Amino acid sequence: MLGFLKRKKKEVRGPFVYLTEPTFLYHTRTEKAILEIIEEKLSSNNVLVPSDYGMRDTSDRIKEAEYLVAVAPLGKFSSLVCREVKIAQELGVKICTLLIAREGNELVYLWVEGIPEDVEWLSPEETMEFTKTFINSEFMDQIKHGLIFGSRKREW
Repeated sequence: MLGFLKRKKKEVRGPFVYLTEPTFLYHTRTEKAILEIIEEKLSSNNVLVPSDYGMRDTSDRIKEAEYLVAVAPLGKFSSLVCREVKIAQELGVKICTLLIAREGNELVYLWVEGIPEDVEWLSPEETMEFTKTFINSEFMDQIKHGLIFGSRKREW
């Protein structure tokens, strides 16, 4: 009777991908762009999105993943991302890194298979400081409010 109220479920396809990202990207337009990039690069919409689980730990699901995609805003892995990347390394899960930077007034996304050598691995204290600085920056305005949706340039 109320069938018209049901949302049509999106057909899940592709390998299982575990997304790890800093919490300040949860529920932003940038997170949506990240999911589109994963779908484009890995032909998958079968993604564990951490923001769907709030602050609950989902790292026990990494072992099920074919890929772990680690997001590195400004070339930095938050302490949470670091922890989950280390788990994936121990389990032999394929890792891809999505670097996010700002070039002028647009966001630039760079997809890298593996982990770039120059990514900075932050401690919990460094993560707190980075998050405070990041959230108060213009860069965060672009990410959160979608003032500039982004570019998918291959290089910065």
